[in-house]
Amino acid sequence: MIIFFSVFFALYGAMNYYIFIRGWQVLALYPYLKPVYLILFLIASLSYLLAKFIGEYLSAFVYDALLWIGSFWFAFMVYFFLCIVLIDFVRLINLKFQFLPDSVSPSYKQLKLITAIVVIVLTSALIIYGFINTRIISIKTVNIELPKRSGKLNELNAILAADFHLTPVNDGKLLNFIVEKINSLQPDILLMPGDIVDDKTDILKHRNIGNAFKDIKTKYGVYASNGNHEFITGVDGAVKFMQENQIQVLRDSSILIDNSFYIIGRDDRSGKNFTGFERKSLTEIISGINHDYPAILLDHTPLNLEEAEQNNISLQVSGHTHHGQIFPGNLITSLIYEVSRGYLKKGNTHYYVTSGVGTWGPPVRIGSDSEIVNLKIKFVE
Repeated sequence: MIIFFSVFFALYGAMNYYIFIRGWQVLALYPYLKPVYLILFLIASLSYLLAKFIGEYLSAFVYDALLWIGSFWFAFMVYFFLCIVLIDFVRLINLKFQFLPDSVSPSYKQLKLITAIVVIVLTSALIIYGFINTRIISIKTVNIELPKRSGKLNELNAILAADFHLTPVNDGKLLNFIVEKINSLQPDILLMPGDIVDDKTDILKHRNIGNAFKDIKTKYGVYASNGNHEFITGVDGAVKFMQENQIQVLRDSSILIDNSFYIIGRDDRSGKNFTGFERKSLTEIISGINHDYPAILLDHTPLNLEEAEQNNISLQVSGHTHHGQIFPGNLITSLIYEVSRGYLKKGNTHYYVTSGVGTWGPPVRIGSDSEIVNLKIKFVE
């Protein structure tokens, strides 16, 4: 955990310092604006951290305001940083090849200001689009055939939804909308592989975020596993919160559904960093199940996919990647994960990694979609 936060703060601090210095230089012609710039920059860059570290001492209004500002700043920070790197790269190349017109030199300070304004306007437009895009939740339908074995069911209408990241940003209004979409699909079962909770549960309860889960209508129930953010926010409280909202949380355990198939839930692999305890191996978890029935595994982070294949899991569902959430993050997650979003089959094991229904940090999606996945499962002989 110490390593994780050390790396995060080092990167966050370095990116913000780089952006701040370049912005400070832009105001060379207008020094009287520098104090205003300093104050606005400190508010934007520190809001999220203040909300998380001293939130218990703040009013609900101030906490939510800081969270919204800080969350959006993450997106602005990424694109400001990328734009400045690109601009500095062009300047560096120009020193070597002198391809920019000489007329630029006399008005260099004005050019920097114009460039900054263009970057701010374009970035703002992009982020507004990205925010609107998060609220457009698509339905992906996937047909999968699983072995029936000793089960009695011929088909199952399963819904996969992960990465809700419930906070005052991804709030009760958004959750109501998600639940309405889920119910419209008339699910037999809802599978939620992690990152449902992303704030202290007393904050969620105070704002009535989570109650809509009780309105979900299924035949067999709602099942979840823990993701890394359940551990970050406090796993015991997160699990209790989910259970109070009629979500059955499977922690390195399994349950047989209607004498037809197993649901297996694994704690996220990051749990050891926050609790000191290693999660059970998949082999240990399934040692007590009847292998005459197919098994569906909920495992938040889609790494080491061969483990499910080696243990004869019929279907693994995961989330976590958000498919990068904001471009070029999707290029990075595609390099890290065997499947960043979508369907994969290895041997006799099927996999689906969802890009998630919510967002972490900025409520912005660029280059990825918010999705609910309708798994049309047929059990075959």
